[in-house]
Amino acid sequence: MKILITGASGQLGRELVLLTGPTDVEIVGFGRDRLDITNLDSCRSVLAEQRPDAIIHCAAYTAVDQAESEPDAAFRVNASGSRNLAVAAEEIGARLCYVSTDYVFDGKGMAPYNEYDAPNPQTVYGKSKLAGEELVRTLCSRYFIVRTSWVYGKYGHNFVKTMLKLGGERDSLKVVSDQVGSPTYTLDLAEFLVRLVQTERYGTYHASNTGTCSWYEFAQAIFEESGMTTAVEPCSTSDFPRPAPRPAYSVMDHSALRSNGFEPLRHWREALRHYLQDCE
Repeated sequence: MKILITGASGQLGRELVLLTGPTDVEIVGFGRDRLDITNLDSCRSVLAEQRPDAIIHCAAYTAVDQAESEPDAAFRVNASGSRNLAVAAEEIGARLCYVSTDYVFDGKGMAPYNEYDAPNPQTVYGKSKLAGEELVRTLCSRYFIVRTSWVYGKYGHNFVKTMLKLGGERDSLKVVSDQVGSPTYTLDLAEFLVRLVQTERYGTYHASNTGTCSWYEFAQAIFEESGMTTAVEPCSTSDFPRPAPRPAYSVMDHSALRSNGFEPLRHWREALRHYLQDCE
């Protein structure tokens, strides 16, 4: 099987491209310089030339705060770009896996969101990603939509790297304790995505590491697992106002994983430990 990765220079895309997978799986990565998803002709040309069996669509506009002031840019990439890929994928009969986000929900729930709960995005970023989901569902007959959350890994900027950097510079840090979710290690997510697109179990999935924590608890775990003595103090979201509101509760239930016979991703703390050891 040949799998094409969009957004190959990003955090998840790079993990996928460098993944050591089965010998019968060929993974090819395309960054923005080789595949402009906002251009339908570019999508058609690349897919017609590469003829992938499946596409894992990681390319996205992910600047959550910036999107509030430039919504057109967010929708151009996340909605129109995903539409272009869906059209081009359908023309060659390829499976399309669209990586989405917990931001499609309003974050006001008290129980984990399952795949069939009604989306209600509160940010431009979330609305643009939901628009991408809807276009993929409409235009692609063989699709997977995989929502994930709190992603971190070896590549790109993320919360874990930020905490490790700040922890090395300061004796104490304040981290919000009133936002709860599930961290997701890119390696675990990448391995699942590659397994998923080799099946015909199409539909919408939630894929995050199991277990939940607040950002404050996540920071505490990062320092504990890395042997750092940085003190972490809890604070509220209101102490750090941002242009785009953050979901207070973005825990996702993994109903579709279970009902389709997939193993849930390991516990977030175990994944964090593996990541930190791998980075040493």
